[in-house]
Amino acid sequence: MATVQEQRQQTRILVQAAAAVCEDKKGQDTRILELDPIDAGLSDFFLVTSATNDRQAVAIADEIEHRLKKEFDARPNSVEGRRQGEWILLDYVDFVVHVFLTERRAFYDIERLRKSARPLTPAEFDAELTAELAAKTLAARGKAKAAAKAKPAAKAAVKAVKKTAARKAAPVKKTKAPAAKEASARKAAAKKPAAKKAVAKKSVAKKKTAKKKS
Repeated sequence: MATVQEQRQQTRILVQAAAAVCEDKKGQDTRILELDPIDAGLSDFFLVTSATNDRQAVAIADEIEHRLKKEFDARPNSVEGRRQGEWILLDYVDFVVHVFLTERRAFYDIERLRKSARPLTPAEFDAELTAELAAKTLAARGKAKAAAKAKPAAKAAVKAVKKTAARKAAPVKKTKAPAAKEASARKAAAKKPAAKKAVAKKSVAKKKTAKKKS
């Protein structure tokens, strides 16, 4: 699940794409208002642009809707004012696009109503987004390097544990052999006196037999 930062970054990418459409369709005085979270409600950004006539306004709005749907599978929650073409509003929840006729924009003066918002040109917005994405890429690379360094260390730790376990187990195995040798040596030592006694008895018996014969 995406974090708040990731969601905001995705919103920035969508706003950037919509602003690019305004530039491509010759929208005038395009501005991105980064709204103050305190009074912004659900939206993070307003994208505001002007058209010289209603046909151009509709063309800009239609192309924004088409491109965001095609490239990002993003659809507006609602669209208002398309029939009149004087003020078309596309509500994407996290950001809202306002396409005005020039005179209507001056009349409603939406930028003045949002005094706490931070106005940005598309170029300024692009520069900030590029810097943000670059920082994210560097952070991801740093994590990847740290993970790569951690792998050999983890392997070495596993090897060390295995060696320690092998050393602990080795003496137990070695003591079995000497114990067996000692036992067999004791048996052999016990058998030797018995064998000597048997030989001595045989020699005594032979001597007695020899005396009787003589």
